[in-house]
Amino acid sequence: MTWLRDWIDEPHPDRGVHLANEQGGWDFRSYPEIASSAKKIAAALAEEGVGPGDIVCAIIPTDYELISTYFGVWASGAVMCLVTPPLFQTGEEYVAHVAAILRQAKPKLTIASADLRDLAAQCMERAGLEGEPWLPREAAHEAPLAPASELALLQFTSGSSGEPRGVRVTWDNLEANSSLIARFAGFKDGDEVNSWLPLYHDMGLIGAFITPVTRQATLHLMRPDQWIRDPKRWLERFALAEHAAAPPFAFAYMARRIKPEQVEGLDLSRWSSVIAGAEPVDAAGMEAFAQLMEPTGFRRTVFRPAYGMAETTLCVTMFDGSDSPLSIRPEADSLNFGERVRVAEERRIGPDSLNDKSGWMVGCGSPDPELPVRICDEHGEELPEGHLGEIVAGGASACDGYHAGAEGKSTRFIDGEVWTGDAGFVYKGQLFVLGRMGDSLKVRGRSVYVEDLEAKLSEVTGLHKGRLTVVAVPGVGSRGVALFVEAEEGDWTSEARRFLSRRLDDADLTIVTGPRGLIERTSSGKPRRRYMYERLQAGTLTDVTVLA
Repeated sequence: MTWLRDWIDEPHPDRGVHLANEQGGWDFRSYPEIASSAKKIAAALAEEGVGPGDIVCAIIPTDYELISTYFGVWASGAVMCLVTPPLFQTGEEYVAHVAAILRQAKPKLTIASADLRDLAAQCMERAGLEGEPWLPREAAHEAPLAPASELALLQFTSGSSGEPRGVRVTWDNLEANSSLIARFAGFKDGDEVNSWLPLYHDMGLIGAFITPVTRQATLHLMRPDQWIRDPKRWLERFALAEHAAAPPFAFAYMARRIKPEQVEGLDLSRWSSVIAGAEPVDAAGMEAFAQLMEPTGFRRTVFRPAYGMAETTLCVTMFDGSDSPLSIRPEADSLNFGERVRVAEERRIGPDSLNDKSGWMVGCGSPDPELPVRICDEHGEELPEGHLGEIVAGGASACDGYHAGAEGKSTRFIDGEVWTGDAGFVYKGQLFVLGRMGDSLKVRGRSVYVEDLEAKLSEVTGLHKGRLTVVAVPGVGSRGVALFVEAEEGDWTSEARRFLSRRLDDADLTIVTGPRGLIERTSSGKPRRRYMYERLQAGTLTDVTVLA
């Protein structure tokens, strides 16, 4: 038994989940109603032969059917794997992505809502799975909680790019990380949570859904598309709620979208924490939001910049809210792997942060003894504080690997630790994260892998794939890529710019052209991405042209 399922047997009579409806209001379902529905779905799953240890995939939009089904799968003892519905991704790309997940997960059952049944069937057929999608249904009776298996869920890491990999999240991992999140955020019994994050993403699922529901906190939940259309509706819920989570772009978006007169009369003084993660934290966007919301009683100590990843269940570090978050500007020429980082400027997020664009970065809190963090050089040796290296996370939240023997591109699981593939350093006790070390970067919370970009670039430009290499630049407070091409500047240049700008949401782009031999390779033929970028920074590349 795990305490994360205990609430299903003892639901709180006066709390539950508020869901945003399409009429601008909110529906409510109590925890006793949700628990009863979950047990009836568990009984129906048992009739289909689903039991402890089986993997169940579900493709359902964010609604009460999804919530009951999620906990129904847990009540049956099965392992849950949520798959994104086709909200921002459609057509062939969506079918191929979901089919790749299903091939790896090999679920006992694939559940789909009625409106997505035909699409789910296409995905199953593409994955080579027999049978039809199962529509959620309740049996006539409630099933008792079946024994829980070792795994709680499979959490797939990649977004629209890259072969998906399912992280094996055990109940022990989930209990440890959920407790860590609640402690970091200052969560208390009776507090309420307000979220618009998708449940198929680790921050939305674990931080803003599993953590509040399993503690029987009242949850206010919107779909992402509802929030995009009307972010003020989300803000209004903080008259009731204390906690939330959001990717950093959300603050800049709301600062642009919402007018000062729209927040007149709002009282956000009870808002206690908003976890900001899943992509580099933008100090200027946070400050623009804080200034807009200041008349409502909003405080900058509400911001909780955080760092985490699916391979560590979710959270690794989170700022404690003791002050406004710390922002620093390192000297660019000191950002060399294995060397000490020199900090040119530092300040707390405040009015002066409005102009802190490229070059500034925000601290993501101090490592916790229950989830220790080390910074290591390229030889695996631990570095002193202040030195740039790879972030390595341990503790009970560290997962033990990917499902079905899948391998990561740079993230590795070694002796109970997760070698993240992210570059960072500790300054004044806080973790600062530059980003991936060369093989992927985050775009709106999703990992985009450079190998996929290279393949597409070869198609759109006509260049041979072996003559180009993309490097994810560990930018400070921004996203960036460097494209190395063994060719002279030509018509392909504008095609490459257009493609990368569209695919990477206008990330900073540097194109480097040069003769054959420009692309350095390992003995096995793989590009030495980080080494090439460090040579570019150091100015030691010869016979090249750099196109900003």
